[in-house]
Amino acid sequence: MADKVLVPAQLHPDGKRYLQEHGFEVVELMRANAENILKNGKDATAMILFLDPVGEKVISQMPNLKIIARHGVGYDSVDLDASARHGVWVTNTPNANAATVAETTLAEILDVSKHLTKDSMEMRAGNSAYPLSHLGFDLEGKTLGILGYGKIGRLVAKKASGLGMRILIYNRTPRESLYGEFVDLDTLLKSAGILTLHLAANPQTRHIIGRPQLAEMKRGSMLINLGRGVLVDTDALIEALKTGSIRGAALDVFDEEPLPMSSELFKLDNMLLTPHIGSSTVESFSRMATDAASEVVRVLSGDSPQWPVNHPL
Repeated sequence: MADKVLVPAQLHPDGKRYLQEHGFEVVELMRANAENILKNGKDATAMILFLDPVGEKVISQMPNLKIIARHGVGYDSVDLDASARHGVWVTNTPNANAATVAETTLAEILDVSKHLTKDSMEMRAGNSAYPLSHLGFDLEGKTLGILGYGKIGRLVAKKASGLGMRILIYNRTPRESLYGEFVDLDTLLKSAGILTLHLAANPQTRHIIGRPQLAEMKRGSMLINLGRGVLVDTDALIEALKTGSIRGAALDVFDEEPLPMSSELFKLDNMLLTPHIGSSTVESFSRMATDAASEVVRVLSGDSPQWPVNHPL
């Protein structure tokens, strides 16, 4: 009998095909919450996850489980300690979506600097005069601050270097860069006209942008977050946007996803909101699905994973 692998129904067909070609039974879940996982795949040996949280409650009831493969880079939705205690590998796909997220970051920077989305919406509403009273601003000559210099941060710096921007970088471990200058966090906050976040979510980075940091930023600056929602104190950001402490923001990630329609963020005119689409391209989804599936095949074949983020006990 073939080993059972739970996957999101929306997983790219290339990932499902890879698993099936290696002899595994693919069980698709419309939503990978605890109830659906335990109802449809309590005996599964592996699962691929998008952003659904999984912890002790689920893992402890799946005796055959060997690997949880994250579809993407972040893995804060999976309880790594619980996984390790039960002998379950957790992996991610670090090489699959970096270029895509970097491109989306630039798209959002260009959007907020030129009011593209807002101008389009006003045009559709018949307000053709709106752009003349809401001018954008040039990026050339401005300072781009990059907070976090992993794969995505490095690609953002490389791609943004062609825009004629001065690039400043803060990373806990300074690295060499052909495209920017490493500075301390205070200098980054005070100097950046646009600040973009590319950090992993962990206790050290939680609310790394809060009231004190927003107060340090220049009044006309913009905040871009395609990292994780927890990096930003949302209440503090809303306050800063309402008071004009900073000019505006673009968020692709949130503390709660999907973002509740009751969120105060929807009421702000100086805010670009996108529904966690940083890696949403055909190519990126194919790569993430195939890389996650390849980690499942590797572990269930008795090998160690290529991209582990924990170490089973």
